[in-house]
Amino acid sequence: MAHVEVIEVGPRDGLQNEAAILPTADKVRLIERSIAAGLRRIEAVSFVNPKRVPQMADAEAVMERLPRPEGVSYAGLVLNQRGLDRALATGVHEVNVVVVATDEFSRRNQGCSVDEGIANWARIAADARAAGLFRSVTIAASFGCPFEGEVPAERVLDLVRRIAESEPDEIALADTIGVGVPAQVRTLLTGAAEIAPGVPLRCHFHNTRNTGYANALTALDHGVSALDASTGGFGGCPFAPAATGNIATEDLVYALDRSGVATGVQMAPVTETAAWLSERLDSPVQALLGRAGPFPG
Repeated sequence: MAHVEVIEVGPRDGLQNEAAILPTADKVRLIERSIAAGLRRIEAVSFVNPKRVPQMADAEAVMERLPRPEGVSYAGLVLNQRGLDRALATGVHEVNVVVVATDEFSRRNQGCSVDEGIANWARIAADARAAGLFRSVTIAASFGCPFEGEVPAERVLDLVRRIAESEPDEIALADTIGVGVPAQVRTLLTGAAEIAPGVPLRCHFHNTRNTGYANALTALDHGVSALDASTGGFGGCPFAPAATGNIATEDLVYALDRSGVATGVQMAPVTETAAWLSERLDSPVQALLGRAGPFPG
């Protein structure tokens, strides 16, 4: 049976764009519920400037209270050296570094150019490797930019080449604003596999234009080892206008289960968590399954 790893990004990417700030205890409960449902890689926190993203201001408090079961890996988003220092102090297992594919979005999101973002990644990669952390790098806006529009595949693949020089443990292609289509997924994943053979590939999709799940299934057919998803379909980027939620964990697992792809994730408890999270955020579930219920067959 085919297998793909589902990475739960709800505690970070799912919450960072919500108007409500979830209390620390609820963030911990969200992660505990995700673990109980079978999720084993969880993007738990973000070590960014709390003034810019107040929803993530309690990263240290969340990490201090999390359980540490064997086989569960917690990731933290890191954008600079200060973020890495904070991450190391909390005992995360993975760092996820973002490099943006366009200069305008990079400046708005991280306060630096693309070239500066690559240099930041290289420095963080070296220090994180010395600390024994798993190093994942995400190329944001790989499929389109809210400010510059179309992003040529050649530009993204050149970034893959430059990033690969620092020997990441994983490279992710992110459709940050949900404009991608399966043809782009095929082109980018085929090119990335040729440029960085042996480096596991991950994809991160948003469902802004209802192409997120088609993109995920296309990515599965083109060699990805992991797919990001957010319980309830919550999420978005504070610095990307009109970016809506991530593909939903429960909807992705539904599609994979019924396609004969193993994930190790139990759909029913994820769906229950989505309803619980919707109540806590006072925000409607974005996932279709959360509204329609499981298929009775």
